[in-house]
Amino acid sequence: MNAIVKLDYVGVPSQDTERARTFYGETLGLRQDANTPSEFWIGETCLSIWEPASFGIPFSPQKNGHLALHVDDVPAARSELEAKGVEFIGETMDSGVCHMAFFNDPDGNDLMLHNRYAPAG
Repeated sequence: MNAIVKLDYVGVPSQDTERARTFYGETLGLRQDANTPSEFWIGETCLSIWEPASFGIPFSPQKNGHLALHVDDVPAARSELEAKGVEFIGETMDSGVCHMAFFNDPDGNDLMLHNRYAPAG
């Protein structure tokens, strides 16, 4: 088998693409792709919003597979998003190697703010 060398994109299901675009672009501040309005860039990874219903697939939000969105300061980023109306699930966690704050997008997909402060071992 050829070696897997990177993650090309992550598909995020939505029931309302325009609402999702607003959330990911305006609320989270992700860079929208110049050619494809339903795609956003996080570093070299593309986040692609899609509507399962348009492919005849029932909608179901992504659960328990949190997209870990790197920020330099989780508490500060959390405060900024809370000021924009984002509701977080529980308190910010410290695992001993990273800080995490969990929330959902408007479609119920699991997301987290994440910062690994300890070196990878």
